[in-house]
Amino acid sequence: MPQHAGLLCLDMDRVLVNHLSTWQVVYDALDTNNDASFAAYNQGLLDEWMWIKEDLGLIEEAFRSKFNTPANAHHLDAILERAPLMDGMDTLIGTTLDEGWAVAIVSGGVHVTAHRIAARFPSSERWRRRWGGIESRYAHAGLDTKLHVFTNGWLPRLGEDEGGSLRPLGRYQVQMNGKGAIVSMLQRRLGISKDRTVSVGDSAGDIGMFQSSGLPICFNPWDDRPLAYAKEAITTLDLREVLKVMTMHGLR
Repeated sequence: MPQHAGLLCLDMDRVLVNHLSTWQVVYDALDTNNDASFAAYNQGLLDEWMWIKEDLGLIEEAFRSKFNTPANAHHLDAILERAPLMDGMDTLIGTTLDEGWAVAIVSGGVHVTAHRIAARFPSSERWRRRWGGIESRYAHAGLDTKLHVFTNGWLPRLGEDEGGSLRPLGRYQVQMNGKGAIVSMLQRRLGISKDRTVSVGDSAGDIGMFQSSGLPICFNPWDDRPLAYAKEAITTLDLREVLKVMTMHGLR
């Protein structure tokens, strides 16, 4: 008997989080923006990892200017408490887990919010460092999460605690157009077929994830580009609608 009923893969920004971007939450709090690095990336002057490193430099500079202290993960954690979660998120994730599905967050957003979301669904296992796991400081009561998490963001400097100052190289787990590869790896590792995979995203960055899924759902569409690759579109800002679509397609 298969271990999982299926695989649900979720983008975060504008899907699990009702905000343009978790990165933007940080920029807004620091009274800065990444317009210059975003333009350089779009012009092909920066690759994605260099873009992340440029933005971490921007965050560091803005942090020192605003607080007269180096950026540190504890303070950035507090800033990201402001990221508003999407209605129906707990119901969607909790219900699919209860029905035997594996759930993954696959996002270019900031790891802090993704790890916090994942920690809301603890497993019975003690926290451990693993592929697709979360940082220990987010673990609920020292327990691992049931979810698999892949995101971008920052890392603490070597030799410091997880909440300390930041390494300039950044955390780079998710390529803009590489989400499909992560979904495929999860399918192989978990023994789940494409036709039992549901993905939920909002933008062109989710097209690879959509192509690797039997039921791609465009939620809160950013523009028209991902719609051509989705079987269903949801414009109501409530993730419980995803459960209705899964039911309609005979997946629950």
